[in-house]
Amino acid sequence: MTSKRPLLRSRTLPHVLAVALGAAGCVGVAFWAKNLVEGQAVTGLNLAMSQAGHDWVGIDVDGLSVMLTGMASDEATRFAALSAAGRVVDASRIIDAMDVVAAEAIKAPDFSIEMLKNEDGVSLIGLVPASSDPQDIVARVEGNADGAPISELLESANFDAPDGWERALAFGIEALEVLPRSKVSINSRRVAITAVAKDADDKLALERRLNRDAPPGLILALNISAPRPVVAPFTLRFLIDESGARFDACAAASEEGRDAILNAAKSAGLTNEVDCVLALGTPTTRWGEAAAAGINALSAIGAGTLTMSNADITLVAQEGTSPTVFERSAADLQAALPPVFSLSMILPETPEDPKDGGVQPPEFTATRSPDGQVQLRGKLGDAASRSAVESFAAAHFGSNRIYSATLLDPNVPGGWPLRVLSALEALQFLHNGVATVTADNIAISGQTGSKDAQARMTRILSSNLESGAAYQLDVTYSEALDPASSIPTPENCIKMISDAGNRRKITFAPSSTDFEDDAVETIDSIAEILRDCTSVRIEIGGHTDSQGRDVMNDQLSQARADAVLNAIMARRVLVSNLTAKGYGETQPIADNDSETGREANRRIEFRLVTEDEDIASEEDPSTELAPDDGDGEQSE
Repeated sequence: MTSKRPLLRSRTLPHVLAVALGAAGCVGVAFWAKNLVEGQAVTGLNLAMSQAGHDWVGIDVDGLSVMLTGMASDEATRFAALSAAGRVVDASRIIDAMDVVAAEAIKAPDFSIEMLKNEDGVSLIGLVPASSDPQDIVARVEGNADGAPISELLESANFDAPDGWERALAFGIEALEVLPRSKVSINSRRVAITAVAKDADDKLALERRLNRDAPPGLILALNISAPRPVVAPFTLRFLIDESGARFDACAAASEEGRDAILNAAKSAGLTNEVDCVLALGTPTTRWGEAAAAGINALSAIGAGTLTMSNADITLVAQEGTSPTVFERSAADLQAALPPVFSLSMILPETPEDPKDGGVQPPEFTATRSPDGQVQLRGKLGDAASRSAVESFAAAHFGSNRIYSATLLDPNVPGGWPLRVLSALEALQFLHNGVATVTADNIAISGQTGSKDAQARMTRILSSNLESGAAYQLDVTYSEALDPASSIPTPENCIKMISDAGNRRKITFAPSSTDFEDDAVETIDSIAEILRDCTSVRIEIGGHTDSQGRDVMNDQLSQARADAVLNAIMARRVLVSNLTAKGYGETQPIADNDSETGREANRRIEFRLVTEDEDIASEEDPSTELAPDDGDGEQSE
């Protein structure tokens, strides 16, 4: 046994070495094959990804497994990258380790409502946030729609209401109450209103009210139109005399016609500005052309009157006009007029002096005093005429204001009652004045508070009197008599508040918001002024001196401004146009190093503010009420 063992080792070792070398070769081949496969996969995948535009993809190959990494912009891009890789290697070998950029939060839609109101009812169309229930909106609209039927086409979305949405919605719904025919478009930042007013005055009133009631910071876009007035009869009266050229009444059917009329009048010597109203009721679209031709004819004559009432035109020359000049100008006018118009031409004869001892011509005079009393004097034809004139006057001026001292004369001219009644009807538009009626003329003069009084008087006389009848109007407009002028301007509001504050100080108890006794009378006066200034945006500013801590001064000034606002509201004054703001010690008007200066700095200040009530214009007038001198050593 011992002699056989060396022989066995010598035969086993080469065999083992051969096996080992074979195994190592197999491993080497396997590694070489693995690297070859991986390299080919990486090369193919890189090429495919580059050609497909997926350079963002990372590729990691481990044997037969292919891992894709990277950040796709969206899910579709990730899927496209997987598809591109699947065309190079088997899809079962691909491990998807790609991420997708997180999707942004869905943006809330733009919420808006459009409300349409007309005679048939109210329509609601739009998209609202979930917090604004459509049925709740319908119920709120019904409360401001005067019982009109509501048609609701509203959708809601489950998003939070944007800032300002509710105040814009509330304002838009409230606006429906005063808008008979309108479109109200609402979003969180802006309310746009398109509406039709009854007339120019109603348009102005609506604009003032809506601007006054709009919440601070809300953009309000108004487009309110007013229909043109209907003028009947459609009237124009132009005069040239020793006083110059002027209109008693002027109406036009179009802007082009108005321009033609005013240009002709300026060429004839008109120097003052004229409000030639654009109106409905013209007998023809060529009214402006006819009026301009008539004015040119009167200018060529030199003096007289041109009266147009509907399609009737009367050209009256002044006494002493050359017949040749008159006839030539009248002939030119006749040729220039459109066919619809009828022309009457009057050249007055020079009157003869009455003989001594002759019968005085009849005359009737109505006098209206500033206190509204009307005296009737002169001649009337019979008792029936007197009764008719007195009843007519009582109806227009009030029965308790009439004093009649007339005489009966059966020899009055024909048509006398109509002339007297026309004069009385025209006199009603004067605050005070005199109307004198004679056989060949009616003269009315006086003061009025209505800018269109003379035009209305002209229409009455032109339509009532026979064609070519002479009348003169000498009417003076007085702003003091105009009811609209009693509404103070924003500047006047501030001035009146200033005067009230200068007469008596607004004072507070030291370190308090309690008014001193003397301040109550001032608050009463300011409240009365503000009753007429409800459309004027005013800020009540509270100011302190520099004594004490800043925070305490800010709080005290705000509290005092609020106290003034609350006191005004307690006097039953509308305060939607008022805001209160405390400025603390930040806006001194005097030196805080002296008691006199600190006393001046302790004050309540009223000032005009801009529409958004945030930034006061430097040019806005302001006033400081008398300083509050009751603080003493308070901490402000």
